[in-house]
Amino acid sequence: MGRSRKYKPRQMSPDNADWYVYIIRCGDGSLYTGIARNLNERIKSHNTGEGGRYTRSHLPVELVYSESAADRSNALRREHAIKQLSRASKLALIGQPGR
Repeated sequence: MGRSRKYKPRQMSPDNADWYVYIIRCGDGSLYTGIARNLNERIKSHNTGEGGRYTRSHLPVELVYSESAADRSNALRREHAIKQLSRASKLALIGQPGR
């Protein structure tokens, strides 16, 4: 029969990630979670008022956490999971408990 091919999972690193899940801290201290393909451009768009509706009225924003995802579907799943977390759990995730 044909040649068998071994599946090689793609190693994810920030350099080859297709999608990112991120958390930004807004000017009022609130946390906003989103997804993006180009993280730097997305943060810039938030800070220029061209990002999400929520962040437009809570400027400036600062990136406090990001992780890579293999594709949009996985990024959306992870974004949803993070959005379900309590504020305390989100702060623990970004390494700033109790802040």
